[in-house]
Amino acid sequence: MRGRKWAAVAALVVAVPASGQAEAPSQAALDQLAATLGYRFAVVDNRPQCPAGLDPCFLATITLTVPATAPARLPDGLALYFSFVDRLPRVESDIFAHQLINGDVQRLTLKPGAALKPGATHVIKLWGTGSNFSKAFAMPNAYLTADGLAARTIVATRPAIDPDTGLEVLRFVAPMTDEARLATKSDADKTRWLTAERAFALYAEAQAPGPSGVVILPKPVKAVQGKGAAVDLTQGVAVELRGVAREAIAPALAALGVAEGGKLQLSIRVDPAAPIAPEGYRLTADAAGIAVTARDAAGASHALRSLAQQAAFEQGRMRPLTVEDAPRYGFRGLHLDLGRNFHGRDQILKLIEAMAAYKLNRLHLHLADDEGWRIEIPALPELATIGSKRCHDPAERTCLLPQLGAGPDGASGVNGYLSTADYVAILRAAAARQIEVIPSIDMPGHSRAAIVAMEARHARLLGEGKRDAAEAYRLADPADATQYRSIQNYDDNTLNVCLPATYRFVDTVVDALAAMHAQAGVPLRTFHLGADETAGAWVKSPACASMIAENGGDATKLTPRFIERVATGLAAKGIRTAGWSDGMGHTDPARMPKDVQTNIWGVLHRGAIREAHDQLNRGWDVVLSIPDLGYFDMPYAPHPEEGGYNWASRGVSTHQVFGFMPDNLPANAATIRTTFAEPKAIEDKPVLESGRKIAGVQAQLWSETIRADRQVDYMLFPRLLALAERGWTPAPWAPSYQAGASYRWHDPRVDVPRLDREWRDFAGRVAAQFPLLERMGIAYRVAPPGARIAGGKLEANSAFPGMAIEYRTGGGWKPYAGPVAAAGRVELRTRSADGKRASRIVRVDSAPRD
Repeated sequence: MRGRKWAAVAALVVAVPASGQAEAPSQAALDQLAATLGYRFAVVDNRPQCPAGLDPCFLATITLTVPATAPARLPDGLALYFSFVDRLPRVESDIFAHQLINGDVQRLTLKPGAALKPGATHVIKLWGTGSNFSKAFAMPNAYLTADGLAARTIVATRPAIDPDTGLEVLRFVAPMTDEARLATKSDADKTRWLTAERAFALYAEAQAPGPSGVVILPKPVKAVQGKGAAVDLTQGVAVELRGVAREAIAPALAALGVAEGGKLQLSIRVDPAAPIAPEGYRLTADAAGIAVTARDAAGASHALRSLAQQAAFEQGRMRPLTVEDAPRYGFRGLHLDLGRNFHGRDQILKLIEAMAAYKLNRLHLHLADDEGWRIEIPALPELATIGSKRCHDPAERTCLLPQLGAGPDGASGVNGYLSTADYVAILRAAAARQIEVIPSIDMPGHSRAAIVAMEARHARLLGEGKRDAAEAYRLADPADATQYRSIQNYDDNTLNVCLPATYRFVDTVVDALAAMHAQAGVPLRTFHLGADETAGAWVKSPACASMIAENGGDATKLTPRFIERVATGLAAKGIRTAGWSDGMGHTDPARMPKDVQTNIWGVLHRGAIREAHDQLNRGWDVVLSIPDLGYFDMPYAPHPEEGGYNWASRGVSTHQVFGFMPDNLPANAATIRTTFAEPKAIEDKPVLESGRKIAGVQAQLWSETIRADRQVDYMLFPRLLALAERGWTPAPWAPSYQAGASYRWHDPRVDVPRLDREWRDFAGRVAAQFPLLERMGIAYRVAPPGARIAGGKLEANSAFPGMAIEYRTGGGWKPYAGPVAAAGRVELRTRSADGKRASRIVRVDSAPRD
């Protein structure tokens, strides 16, 4: 494959004492250096004076401290590898030379004649492209290599787990405290960090009372509590089923948490002819019994989930209750990226149960990307055995390059794949909860893991003398001289769409997935092919010469031709095509099947309306995956301690997700600012044709910065509860869509006072869900408190009602019960509902920061 230019590495040495000759270097010497080398990464300035030709840029540093006890002589060919996810066009060091390997993998070697001295400190300047607003951009597991020796991770760069929060921390990353230099790129950016003082003001404006009354989430269309004797579930229920098999609603019955065999009657009737919307239900509960009516098993399950929430809140003795309910949208989804960093079967099963609890019904599993292939395909074993693992193997014959700080040994938890048995178990668990699983294999871009794995297969079979078999699934043209860089900085991540092997590969993968679905008893109905962010590949590929000529000499048209061909093939198999809006939008509708799903991921102020309305007007099923609504890999708030990328938004708060107006996209200009925190109007262009409606909404969790399962929980919850509400319940503050109507910041046509009232109600219902989430094993985000010192007294508040706050002034933690005298610096944190976890610590001073 192209792009692997492994230059000779200069020896990295330390000065040898004059007396005697050093022993030959050994693995022990490398191990000692890796164990003791000091390593510090710091973001220095997001607004520096950039070197000529590098604007816009930011400045970061790596500081290496060589221990005084370093071995007298280090091994030949020693090099340091680290991940840097931004473009790194310039590295300045007095002793080190820099080389980009591929993607984010970087290498440092000593310049000729340079040496490391025991006790010396070396500062390496990294001039990155763009900006770095968060500590989350730093990647762990920098490592050392040397000729003939096993690579070793620099111990100082290993991730650790904070015992109080339960979250991963990177202790080698310096704190980011200089807001003036680090929070923004220019004066045009109005973003300010959400400090404790600013959070106090924000929370005070939206302070919600504690949960009371009906706490069901998502909010039902109609729910009324009556008077009379309590509905006592504590003694169990007698279940009566009509029109539905027990296995069709078994998980929802189990979630009720009530023993069967009691006197209270629980009657569940499913009647396809009932005058109830799909997935809708009627629920009545009084002292005489509980009755559920639905037209399908999904509706009956949703009724039981609502009953479970209310019963848990009222500790099993409910007030009489009547609910009439149905979803706003038929598609209410969660996308989980397994490709970048792996998250396994148990985590997925846990999330499936949480999805069912809050009435989400589509699980979009992103099973392959540049950094990993995560599903076993029996006919192509290298996809799993090689494509699922990242380690130090420059030839990539046993694993992929260790992108995203995966480390050199292949033992990191970010590696792994779903076996066929795992995937079948996931399908069955989802189907039992009326959730459709949508598998996604990104192509033709974002395909490096597949390409590398098939190159390894090619090499293996060539070695066995099986040339025809080797060529059968080769996804790259070895004669392709095209030079390109993908968004993630790869020069070799795009399938060659002109090779018959590529389409054979697609068919084999899809057929294998369909077979797994059949084994689970769940037909494969939708396949998501990605289709996004295809780099400028194939221009100089001999295999593509004729196809480029057929398209008027325009190589950019090859991606839409690929999508159209694959979509047509999927339709012939009875499978619907789904893809991301940027790739799908360039196809010719006349060449596409009629039944198409497109996920809109344009940013609200940067093209979302254009993409959504254009593709709705094509008659496609449009699912809103807009970052401002549903990119949960973005931080909760603009602050360097909050994890996640921020290219689309500096903060996607739970409040912002809750307040989104899916049916009138331009109206969101009234409540959502640009990426630079500026108010900006949104025009309705192109206008939406009459009768066009979105299919639904989907949350996305991309995993570049998310390595641990607890980080998955943190980033998803409670935001996913807000998205579940928007997918199920109409937004009563939203004006009806009017073709051509544009909106501005604080536009009076948006009923903001109604939004504020509804938020306070929602926040109370979220607080009631925290114990249920804990019961499911969900480590939801514990938001840090807001706080200030005013008039010599400490005041604090929380994002959601009822959360316990603690403070300290130098000694132990004390519970906060109300304003208390304070001076100097005070640290605060919030605790989870069960008291087992804490938020990150925030600080306030008697001389407050703005």
